[in-house]
Amino acid sequence: MEVKINSDQQQKIARYAKALGHPVRVYVLQLLGKQSCCYSGDLSDELPIAKSTLSQHLKELKDAGLIQGEIEAPRIKYCVNKENWAEAQELFKNFLKID
Repeated sequence: MEVKINSDQQQKIARYAKALGHPVRVYVLQLLGKQSCCYSGDLSDELPIAKSTLSQHLKELKDAGLIQGEIEAPRIKYCVNKENWAEAQELFKNFLKID
């Protein structure tokens, strides 16, 4: 039997884990999970970090597919991507299961 390293599932777990690899990004996801959506300006008011730093964290989460952004000029509204969040939960649940 050939063992496939770097399967689609492993790549997804790694992508989600990387996105969750910083406390600010974890906090942003927790915050967005408690409400339907949030504007980037509101997030920057909530966090004691530079707007450019917050923008980088939001980009990481968006690139991983855990959040989605919608431009409502001049602001961007961010929400949890519920489909990908459910997938991440299931992948981590199975990954962390002890056999």
